[in-house]
Amino acid sequence: MTNDELIDAAAAVLHPYRVDDRLFGDVASALLTAGGNVYVGVCIDTASGTGFCAEHAAIAAMVTAREYKIAKIVAVWRGDGPVQVVPPCGRCREFIRQIDPANIDTEVILGSGRTASLRALLPETDWPSPVS
Repeated sequence: MTNDELIDAAAAVLHPYRVDDRLFGDVASALLTAGGNVYVGVCIDTASGTGFCAEHAAIAAMVTAREYKIAKIVAVWRGDGPVQVVPPCGRCREFIRQIDPANIDTEVILGSGRTASLRALLPETDWPSPVS
């Protein structure tokens, strides 16, 4: 699957829905597993801070299917204009890494023609050694 196809898969599930001052589904994510399967998810914003990012939802769908290794992942948002690729937040970067050690090499799509490994976006993952 090409990066543009994965971007399109994420964009296909963008269906923002407003409840009071909260917005659900305005960011979507798609990921491709090492096994070749695609999983998608959307964000949920809650007033109490218990919501989650779109990447978390896509990863939860993947884990539900008993897969853990992510080959590539993307998140997208569409405001009033065209779809835009958005990078994963720090919490999502760490979440991706903790699902499987191999995910440190996940390809993160940062735009139609731009990617980076999770390793490059999250370079310090080892616990430090003791000072003394």
